[in-house]
Amino acid sequence: MTSIQFISIIIVIVFFSGILISLFLREQKSLIVVPLWSSAITAMLSIFFAVELNKSGPFLFFGNNFIVDQLSIYHVFLVNIVFLAAGIYMQDYFAKVEEKKGASVFHYRRFSMLWQAFQLMLLVVILSNNIGLTWVAMEATTILSAFLIISESNSLSLEAMWKYLLVCSVGIGLAFIGTILVAAAGREHEAAEHMNTFSGLYEHASNLNPALMLFAFIFIAVGYGTKAGLAPMHTWLPDAYSQAPTPVFPVFSGVMLNAALFVIMRYLPIVEASMGESGDARSILLLLGFLSLLFAAVFIPIQHDLKRLLAYSSIEHIGIITIGLGLGGLGTLAALFHCMNNLISKILVFFSSGSIIQEYKTDDMRKISGVMKRMPVWGSAFFVSVLVLIGVAPFSVFMSEFMIVRAAFRQGRYLLFGLFMLGTIAIFISMLKYTLDMVFKPGLEDDGSPEKVRLSNMIIIIGSIAVLLTFGLWMPPQFLDFLESAAAIIETGIKI
Repeated sequence: MTSIQFISIIIVIVFFSGILISLFLREQKSLIVVPLWSSAITAMLSIFFAVELNKSGPFLFFGNNFIVDQLSIYHVFLVNIVFLAAGIYMQDYFAKVEEKKGASVFHYRRFSMLWQAFQLMLLVVILSNNIGLTWVAMEATTILSAFLIISESNSLSLEAMWKYLLVCSVGIGLAFIGTILVAAAGREHEAAEHMNTFSGLYEHASNLNPALMLFAFIFIAVGYGTKAGLAPMHTWLPDAYSQAPTPVFPVFSGVMLNAALFVIMRYLPIVEASMGESGDARSILLLLGFLSLLFAAVFIPIQHDLKRLLAYSSIEHIGIITIGLGLGGLGTLAALFHCMNNLISKILVFFSSGSIIQEYKTDDMRKISGVMKRMPVWGSAFFVSVLVLIGVAPFSVFMSEFMIVRAAFRQGRYLLFGLFMLGTIAIFISMLKYTLDMVFKPGLEDDGSPEKVRLSNMIIIIGSIAVLLTFGLWMPPQFLDFLESAAAIIETGIKI
């Protein structure tokens, strides 16, 4: 057994141990601490994958079923960052929930167990080299995350859960058809036994049926795109966001949507190579990306629910990432950079907005005002996070969006450039107006009690802003080299 296989088994044991421990705990506070420890241990153990990658380059383990390369390790760390930050934030969030209305031990136990199983399945999706296993793990994330949406057993949360299950299951069903078609495209090749892995498919991409691969990619892009929240398959997202507990928001937006898009990234070079780099697969992504940006630009100005507003913001940014992938070249690099920027900014905006909603006891933006005076720390964090999301310089979201604009301009795609600018400007104006009204418009007098913010939450706020500002002003050369290596895998495929 190799050291990496051993570490992988330890990670699985950590999660299963956390789930079993949650079965026997009776105290709500302890049940919420367990996922935090699982995430922290997993984050530390994942460093061994990065060390081995740096030492020997991309590698397979457990046969050909799992892979570690620059693209997968990048997303592994994004997953761990979000779950760790959410685990820290949920300690204070659920403590306030318990103070105000309480919840049953069963509610906390269910949340703890599903949270850990959900993180494990996301890691399987990202590390999987087997196209069948990837699909199974993605389907598992749908089932596990559905019950995280239910913050309370009321009709709205149940409706949101069933809508999420129905829409995403249809999408996963379409992805299954695409997976079968990909397998069928190489069934007659002499190396057919290797055609069930991403690495094997890329190695023999020239022998795949190009027409069948394009047809398969349509199903894959629409199927996994449904789980990624791409328009017009995004309909589950606003409802799910409006009902889920605050700690779940950044996990959905920053990790689950990215994980679904990650699978599309794995298929993209295989399909393009099989069709002689025709660009047809990238055109499909450009269409879905611009549709997402358009839907966000149309629906954001008419929102009054803060959670739904942020849901459409997620649709916008997942669309921007997809546009970058569709452009290719510099656009691919920008798309990966935007994945990180969007994730960190969503940690900041969802935690701050969740704290505001908890304080004001409403998510109706028309009833929220004077936040800066009443909640100076979280109000400032919310204001800065929205500035980041709408692409204000010099934060890193501006830089990744600028790179995408430059990629479109360099390729002479002036119509795409114009549409991108119109969509982002419309969203910029609407979100800025909402934010200024909430944060600076005079509101009700506060109750005199000082705002209480835990040191751990202050670290998240300051750390997130520092990262977003630093990467907006300066990108470390080592990180740029790493990002270029990850982008090269999307451009030219897996090379073991």
